Amino acid sequence: MKKTCIKNGIFITSDTSNPVIRGYMVIEGNRITSIHEGSPAESEIFDEYIDGTNKLYMPGLVNTHGHAAMSLLRGYGDDMALQIWLEQKMWPMEAKFTTQDVKWGTLLSILEMLKGGTTTFVDMYDHMNEVAQAVEQSGMRACLTRGVIGLCPPDVQVAKLNEATEFAKNWHGKADGRITTMMSPHAPYTCPPDYIEKIVQVAHDLNLPIHTHMSETSREVQANVDQYGLRPVAHLEKIGVFSRPTLVAHGVHLTDEEIEVLKRYDVRISHNPGSNLKLASGVARVPELLRAGVKVSLGTDGAASNNNLDMFEEMRLAALIHKGVSGDPVAVPATEALLMGTKWGAESIWLDNVGQLAPGMKADFIALDIDQPHFLPKTDFISHAIYSASAKDVVDVCVDGKWVVRGGQCLTLDEEKIKFEFEQCFDRLTQS
Repeated sequence: MKKTCIKNGIFITSDTSNPVIRGYMVIEGNRITSIHEGSPAESEIFDEYIDGTNKLYMPGLVNTHGHAAMSLLRGYGDDMALQIWLEQKMWPMEAKFTTQDVKWGTLLSILEMLKGGTTTFVDMYDHMNEVAQAVEQSGMRACLTRGVIGLCPPDVQVAKLNEATEFAKNWHGKADGRITTMMSPHAPYTCPPDYIEKIVQVAHDLNLPIHTHMSETSREVQANVDQYGLRPVAHLEKIGVFSRPTLVAHGVHLTDEEIEVLKRYDVRISHNPGSNLKLASGVARVPELLRAGVKVSLGTDGAASNNNLDMFEEMRLAALIHKGVSGDPVAVPATEALLMGTKWGAESIWLDNVGQLAPGMKADFIALDIDQPHFLPKTDFISHAIYSASAKDVVDVCVDGKWVVRGGQCLTLDEEKIKFEFEQCFDRLTQS
């Protein structure tokens, strides 16, 4: 088994007891075996030495909510309210999507994420076999789910659920374990209760988690009350969603009582600050969620509502907006924003072997070029990673012990071909 030593580096570990180490990291196969201060002893023998001078190493970022193929809709409908944006712009265009559109839209997003330091992502969409194949080809890690909208005739509901079930069964644990799956009713406002109950039953049968949108807007919450007599949290609790391990996207509009319910069921929240701000959905109560012990991670959502997939931007927004809203400068400190984008992100999708640089963890890590003005002076590298860095600073990316980006170039994907095919898809969609 190949033994690699990265020396002369600065390592952000996401271990709160020893968060920054100046020294060297040892990798054997697809795992980190040790991290040490200083330099390796002359008696230590390695198959490969990598000089980490002027590089900041940190865990690969984990994006816990998105729709990768929606890169095709970037800039197509901006500065609009969520429901109008969905009903007049997104859904009509998405209805035209073919498998090829999803393939190239997803590959473009994977390329953007990898080059920007994201090593794991969650995707909820259609034509998910194309998404899984793109993940397998790229070397990335992903938690994938066929999102199901139930506003359709019964026979179509059955077909969608069967498709989602087969996808989850066929791809869970594939790509050398880099792909896991979930079941996903799109949202309580797009799926009738009895249909969600059927999806929950499949999740029980396959022993899989559930991922859904929830309480993204105040309008959505009120509509749930009007239709079912309950707010979304109580509604999903009643129909059994939380009987499975659950990750909900957004969770913007929550009461104290709802936060306690989420904590009781260990429901995880994917906080999407950029998308929520752009769509004016509101600001999630992240400080209160964290104080209550709810696991909070970060997601970009799709590129149509963000409009990039820069997880450094999401970490910075998570650290900043809650300070501004609460008037508390320590509401979400840089250390917690970093955990939301790494360790807590991995834990939110039930991955216990990534999201941290530590012995025994999978070798999913990234390197930033810190020989740049905005990283000086070399004071607090966790602060710099949250408040100064961006996706453009990433130069090297390793997933599962394999280099997928070196020197800013993706090694597993043909960038020029992806950009060309993507533009062809977009032109066809807008001209049809």
